Amino acid sequence: MGKNKTFGILFIVTIIFLSFSLRGKLSGEKFDSKKWKNWTESEMEFSTRWDMMNSLRNNHDLKGKTKNEIINLLGKPEFEETNSEFSYYLGYSGRGINTGRLIFYIGLDGKICDFKVYQG
Repeated sequence: MGKNKTFGILFIVTIIFLSFSLRGKLSGEKFDSKKWKNWTESEMEFSTRWDMMNSLRNNHDLKGKTKNEIINLLGKPEFEETNSEFSYYLGYSGRGINTGRLIFYIGLDGKICDFKVYQG
């Protein structure tokens, strides 16, 4: 195998590895609690919450917080399905007409045990 071919294969493998490693780690916009709380779904701000999601996930320990701590950070949730689940509307994802929600799950101890971001 030639030197150029080996370099090419190594380069491609490195790019693939980096794309999987960095997936979900690159922030679009730094999380801003005030901006999140005051967000309105307008043409200028369709994806504001989506753009802040990676920063929110990567820079705030959401698991283990109480519902009141999350409300203090993100404002009143748009949806409260049950006593153990509440969520926030994220608006358009910037990928076509997909929208999403950030859903929090409350454990028996009254603290956030998990959260998920749904797009669809």
